[in-house]
Amino acid sequence: MFGLSFTVLLEVILINIVLSGDNAVVIAMASRNIPKKQQKKAIFWGTFGAVILRLLFAIGIVYLLRLPFVSFVGGLLLVYIAIKLILGDDEENYRDGGSSFISAVKTIIIADAIMSLDNVLAIAGAVEGNIVGILFGVVVSIPLVVFGSQLILKAMEKFPIISYGGAGILAWTAGEMMVGEPKLKYFLTDDLHLLFPTAITVLVIGLGYISNKIKTA
Repeated sequence: MFGLSFTVLLEVILINIVLSGDNAVVIAMASRNIPKKQQKKAIFWGTFGAVILRLLFAIGIVYLLRLPFVSFVGGLLLVYIAIKLILGDDEENYRDGGSSFISAVKTIIIADAIMSLDNVLAIAGAVEGNIVGILFGVVVSIPLVVFGSQLILKAMEKFPIISYGGAGILAWTAGEMMVGEPKLKYFLTDDLHLLFPTAITVLVIGLGYISNKIKTA
């Protein structure tokens, strides 16, 4: 199939199962405060936009990764998104719908696009640059992300504290992207590859917890 062995295709599917979890988390978190009748629409259009960007990444991944500090800047943006989601900004607007629906879709597209860099890169390595194989990997990720995000969203509705875990996952991913920046590999010690994501995760969760406590006080 597509000039790829069954083993390679299986590897692509497994990569998506492992790496699509954090994408599902950000979709669930971005959708959790909008009206229920709009949640599925937000997930659909957000995922649709993200998939388009993934396809563009798949085509231009070789050139994109040559740009300096792409991974580091992506990590910074993801930290911002994690903080924004855990603080629940504009929560009243979310309940009213309207522009909040657009805001949720934009958040899903941007965050998913940033976090898809590792997915596309891992798949590109598995299929040795075979563009059809990369596109196959992107298509396989769609049902995993959509189904996973709806499960997480239902869990958050029952147990709101899960949102802190979701923000932690996004923050950890952001930290790993930043320390994984190729331009910084000669300046970072092995200890920082663990300490940096840990520090960012604690900072984001702590900031969200304190801010939400102040709001409810």
